[in-house]
Amino acid sequence: MAGDYLYLSELLGVKVYDLKGRRIGTMRDAAIVPLIDPKRVDRYLVGAGPGWLSIRYDQLSSVGVDGVHLKDERLMPYHSDEYMLRMVRDLLDQQIIDAQGRKLVRVNDVTFRESVENGVPVLRVLEVDIGVRSILRRVFRGILPPSTIRKLQDRIPPRSIAWEYCTILEADPQRRVRLNISNQLIEKMHPADLADIVENLGHEDRNAIFNTIDSETAAELLSEVDPDMQTQIIESLQTEKAAEILEEMEPSEAADVLHELEHHKSEQILEEMEPEDKKELEELLDFRDDSAGGLMDPGYLQFPLEATVADAMLELKKNEEILEDIHDLFIIDAGEKLCYSVPLPKLIFASGDTRLKELASDPLLYVHSDERQDRIAEMFDKYNLLSLPVVDEHLRLVGVITVDDIVTLLRQS
Repeated sequence: MAGDYLYLSELLGVKVYDLKGRRIGTMRDAAIVPLIDPKRVDRYLVGAGPGWLSIRYDQLSSVGVDGVHLKDERLMPYHSDEYMLRMVRDLLDQQIIDAQGRKLVRVNDVTFRESVENGVPVLRVLEVDIGVRSILRRVFRGILPPSTIRKLQDRIPPRSIAWEYCTILEADPQRRVRLNISNQLIEKMHPADLADIVENLGHEDRNAIFNTIDSETAAELLSEVDPDMQTQIIESLQTEKAAEILEEMEPSEAADVLHELEHHKSEQILEEMEPEDKKELEELLDFRDDSAGGLMDPGYLQFPLEATVADAMLELKKNEEILEDIHDLFIIDAGEKLCYSVPLPKLIFASGDTRLKELASDPLLYVHSDERQDRIAEMFDKYNLLSLPVVDEHLRLVGVITVDDIVTLLRQS
């Protein structure tokens, strides 16, 4: 490694000298203050006798493996500071999320880049080290000279993560704010990748993620985690937060989660929801969990017999937020009985004055709300369906089952 780099393992334990070259202690930790600078080491914590001293970065004349030298001796005793992210206490041997590699890793060492700014030696966090090289440095620290260790490690491929791709896990929401910890990186990850990480976290770290990411991302993530863990997560969250997340989920999935909760917890969450969402979920909860009614979503678009393609396109524009979940449009008669199902792609090449029923699929396939879910899965497989309408005893449309619902069902079985 080039000379303009310094490892945390090399820094720890080095002697610290005053202006006259007298030893005043040894280096115990280094800290950044993210609200001031997210990378620059702002404080060095020095063990001196029974206590520790806190040294600002601009009080140093030099820092390296041969020692740390001061140019300013106005030193202060160290007092715990919640705005500090300490490399040893808060990072070393801790689990973090590698947002770029989409995985959970353990930090073995930290690499700093050395520079001189306005005559002051500055260390900036460059990356965290997670490979064998970093273990070698720590094992031989104090046994072999740093220069020898560096020569030995050159034979081993490096494994590290750039600091900007690291997401630190912090359960305390107030401290997250003080440390300026952002969730932007993990919110951009695919929910399935994030679910793999979450399922390997401890209870506190798992809750920390769900409490701090936005509700839409949390809903997508919750949909991907194991069903048993879904229940644990929702039960551990504040009722208001749990309600916000379930409101963002597909209604059928939210209903499945509520089905697994204790009745009083489920009722508390429903009371925190918007009236429309609450009503929708309460209707789904009336159906058996293993039936078509328990699997369906109540969101769909239906039209009267005389509706045209132009009418449908206008309605679709009004409901752009649900377009990705719609595969078919449905036509009902004056008595609200389901008559036709129209595949959405057929609208693309049809003229605006074409009646929707002229584009309908034949035959009309549907299931009753009490149909068994295994029978429904068989129908999707047999007819290569993307969606299937669900009707009540009067053949009135009450919901739609999509292929995504079937995939989720099969994954849980």
